[in-house]
Amino acid sequence: MEKQEISNLLEETGAIQHGHFILSSGKRSATYCQCAKLFIYPEVAEKICNALSQRVLKYIGENIDYVVAPAIGGILVGYELSRQLETKSVFYERANGMFQLRRGFNIEPNSNVILVEDVITTGKSAIECIEELNKIGVNFLGTACLIDRTNSESKLKNLISVHKLDIPIYDENSLPDNLKTIDPVKPGSRDI
Repeated sequence: MEKQEISNLLEETGAIQHGHFILSSGKRSATYCQCAKLFIYPEVAEKICNALSQRVLKYIGENIDYVVAPAIGGILVGYELSRQLETKSVFYERANGMFQLRRGFNIEPNSNVILVEDVITTGKSAIECIEELNKIGVNFLGTACLIDRTNSESKLKNLISVHKLDIPIYDENSLPDNLKTIDPVKPGSRDI
């Protein structure tokens, strides 16, 4: 898929939204990526996840045992990606503020694992999840996402995505004038 086609599908499905948003990190943005909206349209989600699976195969290869997602945003992407890659899918959940494998999920040590998210902005959730995976002793192969919003300060290396967006983020006390007049909303799932 071409970048413009992906961009159009993200806009058409409402996966890219405009307004004044409080991100999971606490930072502010005039644009928000709500990739769950893609999955209202399974044929669109399948198409975009196929573009991601092709990139994963190109840069990581086929020998993947698990696709792992930090909850909640990465669960649907992780499932669809694992379906296309014909591998296992599990997800982490926050319990008492920490990522944990629950629901009887287990990942064997030395398994080949990729982490997948819907959107990565600061990478905080991905990094926390990678730390938990390292405690298990997996062979961590890399991180994939639908939308990469990271900047040069990101600690994630070798990030694979289908769409890169350079969307400015702001501290609450340094908002541009156009955002100061819009009531903010916090659509993320970090505190759920």
